[in-house]
Amino acid sequence: MAGKPPCPTQAVPPPLQLSFSFSPSLRSQRESIPQVEENRRWRKQVEESPLLRPQWRLAQRTRGWSSWRSQWPFTKARSFCKTHTSLFKKILLGLLCFAYAAYFLAACILNFQRALALFVITCLVIFALVLPFLKNLLGKKLTRGLKPFENSRLKLWMKWVFAGASLVGLILWLALDTAQRPEQLISFAGICMFILILFACSKHHSAVSWRAVFWGLGLQFVFGILVIRTDLGYNAFKWLGEQVQIFLNYTVAGSSFVFGDMLVKDVFAFQALPIIIFFGCVMSILYYLGLVQWVVQKVAWFLQITMGTTATETLAVAGNIFVGMTEAPLLIRPYLADMTLSEIHAVMTGGFATISGTVLGAFISFGVDASSLISASVMAAPCALALSKLAYPEVEESKFKSEEGVKLPRGKERNVLEAASNGATDAIGLAANVAANLVAFLAVLAFINAALSWLGELVDIQGLTFQALSFTQVICSYILRPMVFMMGVEWTDCPMVAELVGIKFFTNEFVAYQQLSQYKNKRLSGVEEWIEGEKQWISVRAEIITTFSLCGFANLSSIGITLGGLSWSAVV
Repeated sequence: MAGKPPCPTQAVPPPLQLSFSFSPSLRSQRESIPQVEENRRWRKQVEESPLLRPQWRLAQRTRGWSSWRSQWPFTKARSFCKTHTSLFKKILLGLLCFAYAAYFLAACILNFQRALALFVITCLVIFALVLPFLKNLLGKKLTRGLKPFENSRLKLWMKWVFAGASLVGLILWLALDTAQRPEQLISFAGICMFILILFACSKHHSAVSWRAVFWGLGLQFVFGILVIRTDLGYNAFKWLGEQVQIFLNYTVAGSSFVFGDMLVKDVFAFQALPIIIFFGCVMSILYYLGLVQWVVQKVAWFLQITMGTTATETLAVAGNIFVGMTEAPLLIRPYLADMTLSEIHAVMTGGFATISGTVLGAFISFGVDASSLISASVMAAPCALALSKLAYPEVEESKFKSEEGVKLPRGKERNVLEAASNGATDAIGLAANVAANLVAFLAVLAFINAALSWLGELVDIQGLTFQALSFTQVICSYILRPMVFMMGVEWTDCPMVAELVGIKFFTNEFVAYQQLSQYKNKRLSGVEEWIEGEKQWISVRAEIITTFSLCGFANLSSIGITLGGLSWSAVV
């Protein structure tokens, strides 16, 4: 059977032992003598080139040798491209970087003020790209340079020196800053009062980690000075708030197309709720790209090395800056079952003290100052950890004390479009929840006002409403008034601010911020401050303090939501 041709599915012999045995009769029928000689030369090249054997085997099983030989230039080009794929990617990336550099320089030269946002984004991207190289290049050198400080005695001395310098700096700052305005010392006294109250209510007084407490309050104090008292910080966050406001205004393009211009301009639901969907879509895209995880991990690492908190609780609190109180525990869901009670308490406190990025857009749509909201949410993270460790100190042995932290996976979506679609779909539930809460609570408040007014009229008392005289109002206007005064609010503004804080606690922050926006609109529209002995709006200082105090999910309904979310995450 030597002259019988091989079966098309027959296995090919090992390399350098390829045998092409065709019957002479079949060869004479298929190919002429010149073609046979040419095919021999091609077969020799196949034997000498390992890259061509797989293509030849496939062609031999399907269309034969001549068909494969006719596609030889394309096969060779494909093999060349596969071999030099990395080189082509580097060349393309270099061309794109060169084009962007030219565009960036042209934009900055033509009008730097107009290109300021592009400049900031470019600097952040370059910093994120260069940081790993600097860490690999200088990390070992810095470690060797810090080895002398590993001495326990030297480390103790350094801690005392740093603590003394911080205390002297704080005293000097208070003396110089409050010399012209001594009433600002009321706010400092308020901080001391809150610390003493929490320490008196602490679960374990002797186990309080004062390092975490003082570092958390110190970071908040420094950040507050940077944002509020320095021109650079104030202008930076004001610019950031304006950019966020401009970015959120693009929601009008989608909502106007769906609902029409008239509804978007006149109806609150079609103004604020689409912003939640748009921002949810953007946050989902950023999470898919890994940007949210990168920022959260860097913030968590900084808080962990300064405050000495564990990796899981720090990561959850840092995540609360960007996501909600129910989404942040999902970042550490695999570790919830092994976390201590103090760590769980810190996770809950971080959720109550901050707001999510999606809700941030809704609050800005109310007319609340964007820069104050952004800075308040960021400042609340270290303070939440500090006060949590003061109220419920750690007395158990945690399993997550490693300084390496916890790694966050990227989104499960397969592409950006899927991430955008999932983010918008998930935000629909939040938007519906916000709308339902506003409808329900405002209706309940109106009913209570009507009921109290009816009860008052029966005994000839006019104006008996929820805002005027009720159990909740007594708590807000009298019990909470000293607390609001210790926050730094002027005494004449305390009743109105205390009412807002009470509404936020007993109902939710949406209703409180809506009421604050009404006060702000009255002030800006020129309404008189006092009408028939009733104050119509609060001062700018009181507005800022109120914006900071309302920035969080701390209300009665959030307790149940958080407990339910943590329980579900731990079980799943």
